[in-house]
Amino acid sequence: MRDPELLRRARHMRANPTPAEARLWYHLRAHRFENHKFRHQTVLAPYIVDFTSRTAMLAIEIDGDTHATQQDYDARRTRYLEDQGFHLLRFTNAEVMTNIEAVLQTISHSLIKAQTAPPTAPSPLQGRGPGRGA
Repeated sequence: MRDPELLRRARHMRANPTPAEARLWYHLRAHRFENHKFRHQTVLAPYIVDFTSRTAMLAIEIDGDTHATQQDYDARRTRYLEDQGFHLLRFTNAEVMTNIEAVLQTISHSLIKAQTAPPTAPSPLQGRGPGRGA
């Protein structure tokens, strides 16, 4: 079941992106980037992820200044996303704002790796896996 509060927060965050999010979203939206579909502010309960590509199982987070003080939270979040089968990329606001080409190149390399890597099995805790319509 979807958490209505998380959905509301994700909608609010989508409508009010940070400058770094808006800059990266410009490149990722509408299949602009290597013809991949990305979503902005995706609910992967109990978290909201800045950007996701489900076909590549790629999650992208843009870290602002507050992330320096929430390393334990970020580590739990990373473990959770990896347990769901996602590969997580993290960039700082400064990286996105001052070196967007390097950010896009890193994302491109991750998409290429996702296309050539064998599929990872989703978490058995999610009730999906081989033979279950994953």
